[in-house]
Amino acid sequence: MLRKRSVRCLSIIILITVLAAAAGLYLEDSMEPQNPEEIAAFPPGSTVLEGDDVIDESGVRSVPLLLHPDYLLDSFNYMDPGNLLMALLTGAVRTPVSEMTGGIDHEGRSTVNGPGVIRVSGDKLVVQEPPAFLWAYKTPYTYGVRRGDVLEIIENGRKIKEVPADSISNSTVPHRYKSAERIKRWFKRADDGDRIVLDYQLSGFTDGRLPVPPERIEELFGEEVITYMENYPSGSPVMVYMKDYRKVQISSAVSYLGSYPEYDDNKRAFNARAFAAAWNGTIIPPGTEGSGKETVRFTASRDPEAPGGYASHGSCPPARALRAVVTGAGMPLPRGMTWEFHAVLFGFNPATGIKVKNTGKYPVLIEMWTTGSGAGTKIYARLYRLEPV
Repeated sequence: MLRKRSVRCLSIIILITVLAAAAGLYLEDSMEPQNPEEIAAFPPGSTVLEGDDVIDESGVRSVPLLLHPDYLLDSFNYMDPGNLLMALLTGAVRTPVSEMTGGIDHEGRSTVNGPGVIRVSGDKLVVQEPPAFLWAYKTPYTYGVRRGDVLEIIENGRKIKEVPADSISNSTVPHRYKSAERIKRWFKRADDGDRIVLDYQLSGFTDGRLPVPPERIEELFGEEVITYMENYPSGSPVMVYMKDYRKVQISSAVSYLGSYPEYDDNKRAFNARAFAAAWNGTIIPPGTEGSGKETVRFTASRDPEAPGGYASHGSCPPARALRAVVTGAGMPLPRGMTWEFHAVLFGFNPATGIKVKNTGKYPVLIEMWTTGSGAGTKIYARLYRLEPV
């Protein structure tokens, strides 16, 4: 009798197990997989740092506890009393983050070192590591537009406020790139509808991530990137992240200022130092074209043969050094320069008018400096290739 009862109980258990398994398979087959974007706290393509919360837990789907009792043992649930209690009361358990993600811990935080990027990979939401070299371009983000007696502030294509002309100040307008005084002077000269760029974003990233607005650049990429952007013209390539690389010197050159007193050797020495300062520290990524800094100023000397009667004499000796290291590295003659002794073409700014094109596989770094003074000024240039290790 006892044996018959045991067999009957065992049969019932087996039947329940089979029915539960069948129900589980049916439920699993009938449920559509969750779209990874539903659980993302930021749009795919967004830049995030290690430790950032990248999961919107309110979007995490629950599944029948019958289907996945093992989910209760995942730290996403058993370490969260709320999730655990809800599963026991409702019979539905939340899908663990680890089942749907990569590069993200069980609490929904990025584990990637450096400025990672959110991607959808198959049925998972992942944070990808940045490449060894990551760059973007400095492009306009915020404009000021004159409308009568007010300055409209247009941010990312949307008007965010109006500032009366007499209220323009550092507290009412973006002023990282242009001071409030400069904006006031522009406003007085501007016609109705004219616009001025007030702030810049980073866009056109090499790995296809979304543009980064001005207020997040320093947080994500550091103060050095902001400083670089402040110095270089709009449209310039900006290296925002580098890791595991070495500097390999490819070429070097030395040039001498010499004496041409008719153009004032002191002014010429000033321009030679300015040229070196404008180009020192410039990084040009592969396949891009870059110039020197726009924040460096040159002085003009009287020259009857120059257009307008003036020229930035003293720029040609350092330009010859720059030309030598660029072409010595196998890159073409910079735009705005010639092969002649007078290396800078008339009409081209020695810093922003000259363009160096990197036709190589890796980023290049230009270093320039001077020694001496007056006609005895010596100009040095080096070009390094930045190679992954």
